[in-house]
Amino acid sequence: MRQGPFGHWGTEGKMQVSGALVDELVATAHELADVARVATLSHFRTRDLAADTKETDRFDPVTAADRLSEDRMRAVLARRRPQDSILGEEFGPYHGTSGLTWVLDPIDGTRGYLSGTPTWGVLISVRDEHGPLYGIIDQPYIRERFEGGLGRARVVGPMGEAALAVRAPRPLSQAILFSTFPEVGTAEEGTAFRRVAPKARLVRYGTDCYAYALIAAGQIDLVIEAGLQAYDVQAPIAVIEAAGGIVTDWQGRPAHDGGRILAAASRELHAEAMALLNG
Repeated sequence: MRQGPFGHWGTEGKMQVSGALVDELVATAHELADVARVATLSHFRTRDLAADTKETDRFDPVTAADRLSEDRMRAVLARRRPQDSILGEEFGPYHGTSGLTWVLDPIDGTRGYLSGTPTWGVLISVRDEHGPLYGIIDQPYIRERFEGGLGRARVVGPMGEAALAVRAPRPLSQAILFSTFPEVGTAEEGTAFRRVAPKARLVRYGTDCYAYALIAAGQIDLVIEAGLQAYDVQAPIAVIEAAGGIVTDWQGRPAHDGGRILAAASRELHAEAMALLNG
């Protein structure tokens, strides 16, 4: 095995992190999630909550809570991990020297946040040059936190603590499929999605990052999306893979940088959906 600055590299190309660093990274991630909970809940379901739009041709909202949440998380990293890089949705990249990068989405699902639905979340992950090592999907209002990677795969929430594990393999005809928007990206991407959706047992929309958490928790089988960014997918990839699932792009390649996402509870279902997407 090849030695690295934090541990050694395993046979699959992912860093095997030393025990002390594991504890530090996990503790840092949970502190990030804790401060983001406070920041996001301070504005959630308030009557004066307003949003700006990042784009002129469509409504791509950003709120004061998005900015506050990321700002609070960056302050934690500046104190605890100043040598690490940061990629955040609202304030762009910070280039560190350690070889590790924290990828932050302060509110994934701002449209849901604006609407008062508890399906948005805070996404936190830490990655090396090969991809995410560990991630958290946190839903502050429900107080439900999913974590995966670095030897962990668990959820803690109103029903207590439980291990994360995907559902047993099943064909698409028996699967539950989620996507954030019925439109699913471009017209071409929407056409590809509609080759898959009618063959699923059940299709649901509008849950943003919470859909990925439901795969890891063994509640649903498949998520198909397009047009995502790195900060949308890094934490879900870590959590789903830790629970035994698979996340790639629509051609089966690594999806760490976003784009077209296919997340599945099993490799068999993933292959069946991918074949239809590529029609």
